[in-house]
Order: sequence, then C-alpha cells, then structure tokens
Amino acid sequence: MAGNPRNGRPYRRLVAAQKALGLPCWLCGHQIGYQLDARHPLSFTLDHLVPLSRGGSLLDPANARSAHRRCNSARGNRTERTAPSKTSWKW
Repeated sequence: MAGNPRNGRPYRRLVAAQKALGLPCWLCGHQIGYQLDARHPLSFTLDHLVPLSRGGSLLDPANARSAHRRCNSARGNRTERTAPSKTSWKW
C-alpha cells in the first residue's frame, strides 16, 4: 500500500529545491516570506503551473512554481494565471 506521494522523498526534494531558489510569488510578483510558519498566508507553497487535478505532474520541476499560500489557494485549480486583487490585500 503506497502512502501519500506528497510525503515522499522526491516531493520533499522538489519543495526544497524550489524554496532554495528564493523566487517571488509567480502569481502576484511579491516576495515570499520563506521564514514564515507554513500556515501563514504569505508563506511559501509549491504551486503547479498545470494543476494536479487537471493532469499536471506532481514531481516535474518544470511544473513547479513558488507561490504565497493565499495566492495559491485563491487560484484554486484554474489554469489561467490569475493575479489576486492587490487592493484587497495589505502587503
């Protein structure tokens, strides 16, 4: 019985490699708080250019993007790159 692939070593390596790049959020362009607690809205999450629910690859580095937790959540599984409204969020 296989476990959750997001708990596996290959996924953790991909997350670590993406974090090490120190890139800004690909959705809004603002810097990510890489040192923040993972539950913080401005913390890093690994987003997928092609959402997993739409056939995107979990482990393909070409499908990996750095995003804020709230930007990633706001985008959901849409395929378009939708920047959040900057007027409604306090940066």
